[in-house]
Amino acid sequence: MRTLYLDCGMGAAGDMLAGALLELLPDPEAFLAELNDLGIPDVNIKREPSVKCGITGTHISVTVNGEEEESHDHEHHHSHEHVHDHHHEHHEHHHHTGMHEIEHLVMRHFHLPEKVKKDIMAVYGLIAEAESHAHGVPVTEIHFHEVGTMDAVADITAVCLLMDRLSVDEVIVSPVHVGSGQVKCAHGILPVPAPATAYILKDVPIYGGSVKGELCTPTGAALLKYFATRFGNMPVMKVQAVGYGMGKKDFEAANCVRAMLGETKSGKDIVLELSCNVDDMTAEEIGFAMERLLEGGALEVYTIPIHMKKSRPGTLIRVMCKEQNKEDMIGLIFKYTTTIGIRQAETQRYVLDRKITMVETPCGTVRRKDAAGYGVSRSKYEYDDLADIAREKGLSIKEVRDLIEKD
Repeated sequence: MRTLYLDCGMGAAGDMLAGALLELLPDPEAFLAELNDLGIPDVNIKREPSVKCGITGTHISVTVNGEEEESHDHEHHHSHEHVHDHHHEHHEHHHHTGMHEIEHLVMRHFHLPEKVKKDIMAVYGLIAEAESHAHGVPVTEIHFHEVGTMDAVADITAVCLLMDRLSVDEVIVSPVHVGSGQVKCAHGILPVPAPATAYILKDVPIYGGSVKGELCTPTGAALLKYFATRFGNMPVMKVQAVGYGMGKKDFEAANCVRAMLGETKSGKDIVLELSCNVDDMTAEEIGFAMERLLEGGALEVYTIPIHMKKSRPGTLIRVMCKEQNKEDMIGLIFKYTTTIGIRQAETQRYVLDRKITMVETPCGTVRRKDAAGYGVSRSKYEYDDLADIAREKGLSIKEVRDLIEKD
């Protein structure tokens, strides 16, 4: 499975995400040329090398009418979308743009795949909804400063187009570092994370820390929330490319988003559940049937006590198997149980990647089952091998395991 992992240990902003993803492309300059040809009004986008804590990455520079937007004392370039509503004082030297104008620009003037256009508007929708909630006004009354709008349009468009270009199956995002303290904006001094950012990041694992300032912006939060398949630790993956997207400010830690592109195993497959109810089999007969089914290729066989017709106690027998083994399993169920009907259900299961390792111990060679994935790993010695040693040496299973692990 083609997987993208985003490490947001120093938060995320639109330009940082764009820079990290851009480094994953084989020809970033061609992509930037395509982006600049879209015709975002008065906007020019370029990449600049940036070094943070000795690591070289890419900073995305967006200029509007030849000027880069002021940071307004935020920890990241264009940290907020400078969202205002009609209940707040406007700066007279700025024009303002609402969601209708954004939609008109993106949907009618950008020569982009329809999916990318819809992605851009969906991300903007998350931001507008959050600002609407924070300011207590309808989305239709939310307006963006013209300079900040074009700057944000460039970042959001870049990330959405990059995601389309990378064409990944899964996007996994680390827990997001949001920073701490307070941040200045047009409305005054706000706590970190800013109200709009906090709203967007509902149901997302976030954390603060010793870093003072805003590390995750509304744009960064919306892009992460929209594209993430799930949030969690880095999976077991074969990494093919690594990109670093740099912020503007310097901290003790490298101020960057790291993107890692690679291959992971799916971890998910389709299995069938074959079930039947019986009330006229002995415990020995059920045990024998379970043995035969497992020997015949069942992934799992288990039983559940149930009550059946006429208040009779009975047993639900459930067999899990692969699609290709279904007919064999059905034959075995009818052969070894007394049922006259079998139910089938299709279900998905998630599994860790597994392998067998041969371990040399003072007691001889023992098989160890290793499993890893979804940010976890665990190992377990094969029971049959432990049991054979225990019988041979007159020890308990625990004593054998302790003897092996001590070595």
